[in-house]
Amino acid sequence: MLLHRRIYAWMQANPGKVDLTQALGITLLMAVPFLLVGSLTDFVLSCAICLPLAWARTRPVPAAAIQASACLLSLVLVPETGLPADILVLVTVYSLAAHAPRWASLSGLALALIGGVLFVLQYLIRPSVQFVSGVPLLAPDQFAIFVIAIIAVDALVLVAWTFGDLARTRRLALEALEDRARRLEVERQQERDLAAADERTHIAREMHDIVAHSLSVIITQADGARYASAHDPEIAAKTLGTIAETGRGSLREMRRLLGVLRGDELASTRPLPSLADVGSLVEAVQRAGVEVQVFRTGVMRRPIPAGAELTAYRVIQESLTNVLKHAGPDTHAEVDLEWTPRGLALQVRDDGRGAAADVPAPGETGGLKDVPGVQGAQGQGIKGMAERVALYDGSLEAAPAAGGGFRVAAFIPYTEA
Repeated sequence: MLLHRRIYAWMQANPGKVDLTQALGITLLMAVPFLLVGSLTDFVLSCAICLPLAWARTRPVPAAAIQASACLLSLVLVPETGLPADILVLVTVYSLAAHAPRWASLSGLALALIGGVLFVLQYLIRPSVQFVSGVPLLAPDQFAIFVIAIIAVDALVLVAWTFGDLARTRRLALEALEDRARRLEVERQQERDLAAADERTHIAREMHDIVAHSLSVIITQADGARYASAHDPEIAAKTLGTIAETGRGSLREMRRLLGVLRGDELASTRPLPSLADVGSLVEAVQRAGVEVQVFRTGVMRRPIPAGAELTAYRVIQESLTNVLKHAGPDTHAEVDLEWTPRGLALQVRDDGRGAAADVPAPGETGGLKDVPGVQGAQGQGIKGMAERVALYDGSLEAAPAAGGGFRVAAFIPYTEA
C-alpha cells in the first residue's frame, strides 16, 4: 500500500489523535511565540482559541463557546493588533456546520458574521477614525474600504460554513449508505436462514414420504410372508419379491434425493413422481394386502406445475401408507381424482377401523391426536401433506369419516398466469 494511503487510513481510524495533534501544533505555532516575548495575556488568549480545536469534532458546541469567548476578550484586551489565532474562527465555523446540531450550526454562523463586523470595526476602521471637535469622522473612501472589508470577511465565514455543511451532508449520506448496507446484509442472512430452514423442511418431507411409505409396505409384506410361509411357500416367495421391488424403488428415490443434496446435476434432472405414477403406487399397496380402487373424473383444463403433481402424488402416497399402518386387515380404500374448473380435488378414504371408534365423547379430553388412526395428523405425515398443499394455495382436510374409516381430502387450484 502506498504511504499516503496508509496515512489516510490511519487518520480515518484515529480522528481524536489527529485533532489533538493539530491543536497542539497550531498552539505551538500561534501561542507559544507570545510566551517567548513575555506577552502572557496574548499567550493565554491564543491558547484558549487554539486548544479547543482538539474537541471541535467530538464536542463542537463547548469548543466553539470557549473559542468565541476568547475572541471577544481579545477585542477588549488586545485592541491594537488582534491575534493571529483569530483566523481559526473559520475552522470552528466549519466544525459547527459539519458536526454540531443544526441549531448550533446556524447560531455559530450568525455569531461569526457579527464577529467579522466587529473585527473590521476594531482593527481596520477604528484606527482610521478621526475626531473633529469630539465627533468621529470617516472619509468616504475609507467607508468604501469598510464595506468591502466587511463583505470580504463575512464571505470567508460563509464559505467556511458552506464547506462544513457540505461535509455534513456527505457524512450523513455515507452513514445512511452504511446503515443500508448493514440492513441488507442482515436481510440477506435472514433470507439464507429462511431458505435453509425451508430446504430442511422440504428434505424432511421427502425423507418421510419415501421412507415411511416403503417401510410400511415392507413391514406389512414381511409380516404376511412370515405367516404365509408355513402354509404356502409360493405366497412367501411372491411376497419377498414385492419387498425387494419396494426396497429398490425406495433406494432409487433416496439416491435421487441425496444426489440433489450433493448438487448432482444428473440426479436433479431425473423425473419426479407425478399423477401418472399413481397406478404403480396403488399396485404396490394392493400387493401389501389392501384393496384399492382409483376413480378419475373430469378433464384437466390446463397442466398444473410438476411440483403440484408431486404434491398430489405424495398426498395419495401418505394417505395409503396410513391405511396400511392403521386401518387394520381386510380394508378397502378408494382414491378419487376429480378435475374441476378450479383445480384438482383428490380424496383418499378407507373403511378400516380408522379413528371414529376412538373419538372421545363430548366433554372428554383428547382429540384427534389421541386417536390411533389419526396420529399422523399430529405428526410428520399429515403435517407434511398440509405444508405441501399450502405451497400451492391449496387446502387439506384429514379426519375420521362418518360411519368409520378415515378420510383425507385435498384441493390444489390451478396456478393462474
